[in-house]
Amino acid sequence: MKIEIQGQDAAIATEELLRIEGLQGSYETVDEVEREGTLATIATIVGIASGTVTIAKEIYEWYQKYHKSKGAKANSRIEKVLIITPNNRRLLLKDATVEQIQEILED
Repeated sequence: MKIEIQGQDAAIATEELLRIEGLQGSYETVDEVEREGTLATIATIVGIASGTVTIAKEIYEWYQKYHKSKGAKANSRIEKVLIITPNNRRLLLKDATVEQIQEILED
């Protein structure tokens, strides 16, 4: 499973994502940048060591923390997060629920 993260603080956000207990993986920075000041990373998740319900909730909370911080004084900011399964199913986290995240984690 891959998780693509785009935004000014994509690397920081990705590192925090990979610290979620139960997620195992690594990430790389994508060289192609869509627009100035935007960074993209691809996290490759190689294992989920605990229940998908717990992991889905943690991912949802992580996304809310970074996405809602888009305000004027925000230190951390991401613009887009896309989960891509090995079967090429995709879920954009913009309006995703915990249940939808859980479903794609189980794919």
